[in-house]
Amino acid sequence: MVNLETISPEDIEQRSNYMLGGSGSSFWFDKSISLCFFADARYGFNAEHSWADAPVVAHIQEYCMTEEVLGDLYTEDGHCKDVPGVTQSSYKMPTMLIWEVNNQLSIHIERAMTFVTENNSDLDLRVRIHEVYGKGFMKKSKISPDAYVQVALQLAYYKDAKKFALTYEASMTRLYRMGRTETVRSLTPESCAFVKAMVEDNRSDEEKARLLHEAAKVHVQLYKDAMSGRGVDRHMFALYVLSKGFNQESDFLHHALTMPWTLSTSQTPQQQMSSSPRLDYANRDKVCPGGGFGPVSDQGYGISYMFPEDSMLFFHVSSKKSCPLTDSQRMQDNIFQALADMKQLLENVEKSKT
Repeated sequence: MVNLETISPEDIEQRSNYMLGGSGSSFWFDKSISLCFFADARYGFNAEHSWADAPVVAHIQEYCMTEEVLGDLYTEDGHCKDVPGVTQSSYKMPTMLIWEVNNQLSIHIERAMTFVTENNSDLDLRVRIHEVYGKGFMKKSKISPDAYVQVALQLAYYKDAKKFALTYEASMTRLYRMGRTETVRSLTPESCAFVKAMVEDNRSDEEKARLLHEAAKVHVQLYKDAMSGRGVDRHMFALYVLSKGFNQESDFLHHALTMPWTLSTSQTPQQQMSSSPRLDYANRDKVCPGGGFGPVSDQGYGISYMFPEDSMLFFHVSSKKSCPLTDSQRMQDNIFQALADMKQLLENVEKSKT
């Protein structure tokens, strides 16, 4: 579905908010993917989740944008070039659809419009660029960038809520035919130990750094396990479906699958095609900020992040305004502070070696 909008959001945060929820009458959310072109020629897309996961949708977008720039598709005056062996079919000019809406349908439409408008108003989505450092420093410190950020999110949430929370990170299982996702449970005893050491500040910098490396090492193994079909959540869900099919109740499965994911997190890829132009500092202002999503729990956060190149990160943090326990701007600040604290820690330890 292609939407031609008449508005021009001022920045990436406004565009992201609009692309997630629309205006209540701008998107057909049952469509596989909706492309929205704004009046200033910027664009974004909203994807329905059942048919594909974020990397697939991002791959489509990357291919289209790369071909637009490198594909030599247009003449000098902006017209499409002829494609060898392809003949343009006949087409009709678009016409306005006239709808017949009876009273009962009108009531349902108004009710749906009210529901969407209220939910959009309740969404607290913040999109922010972290430019102090990026995955370059993380790799130099011999820590997986994804594990580094996941541990930072644990530290940030503890600062935000003064407690730990069940955390979901999406992992792809595309090594397998028809593979979709598996869950990485990022909250581990090792990450908790590091967070406690940082917050209580009762350990040496060397010990804190050791705990950070250990937490990251465990996270990397969990991610590899999830990618390789050795996760637990999809297996538990299959058992739950079987139990329902055989009319067998399982207190364990019910409890395990109804625990709220207070932190729902995901890393979206920037580049999946070798033919795409290399991203570096010189063209960092042209990179895509990635995508985001709403919180899975009404009392939690939805956090998406992207490493576009070695010196910066994008963060999308969402929550519900109606929840007194959450605040997306506050959580963003805590994430940035956690990243600063971890960088300072690793630099202190490195200096002590010289």
